[in-house]
Amino acid sequence: MRQSAALGDLELSFQRQGSGVPFVWGHGLTSSMELEGEFLNLDWASIEPHADVVRYDARGHGLSTLTTNLDDYSWAHLADDQIALADALDIATYVAGGASMGAATALHVAVCAPLRVRGLVLVIPPTAWETRDAQRSLYLDRAQLVVEGKRDEVIAAAKQVPPPDPFGVEWHDRIERNTLAADQHQMACVLRGAATADFPTREQVAAIAVPTLILAWSGDAGHPVSSAEQLHELIGPSELSVAATAAEFASWSERIASFIQSLR
Repeated sequence: MRQSAALGDLELSFQRQGSGVPFVWGHGLTSSMELEGEFLNLDWASIEPHADVVRYDARGHGLSTLTTNLDDYSWAHLADDQIALADALDIATYVAGGASMGAATALHVAVCAPLRVRGLVLVIPPTAWETRDAQRSLYLDRAQLVVEGKRDEVIAAAKQVPPPDPFGVEWHDRIERNTLAADQHQMACVLRGAATADFPTREQVAAIAVPTLILAWSGDAGHPVSSAEQLHELIGPSELSVAATAAEFASWSERIASFIQSLR
């Protein structure tokens, strides 16, 4: 059941289900709780018996408040939003997790509020550091096409990029559906905001000392295995799994549930 948390001038739409270790989950860029299943169909029903799962629409996404200051969409700022949501829900410590933008948000939470984080679940970490500049340009170009009403060009460009290795041509169909259904003003704003975002510094990441599960898939330049590998090297108590097939991807929900169980 969806609820809404008022955090100053920001309202975040969220849902809370399950029991066990608190687990706050963030979705990816231009996604939402509703849309996430199109690209990352985790089996939440298998995770919720082991975790008090809080999922939410990030600022500017889904049913949460859209703000127009692009700095609001830096991953560090989104981490502040997440901590404020945890405060509003009386969650003192929790496992911070998410996919892509959500994974980067969780990293920033672990850096800025280390005493709040019991563990990390970092799924398909996005481009960062040296690989980030090219992605920034892609976001800005895509945002401009969206503003100009050229959604067909956005879809055509996406179809030129091979899907991640665990997926087939249905991946492009999902992108087309989501692009056509998206609010164009909202999409342009969050894409431009994402160009301001990056991981914490390597030195900050290396100071993270909580158990960390890193799940990546191969064949995706926007979520390169190199990001996951670098995080694994920097975060001492971490484990990494890379999915190259649909079967390997299908194991992720079980892996997440087992990891959270280990933190009880």
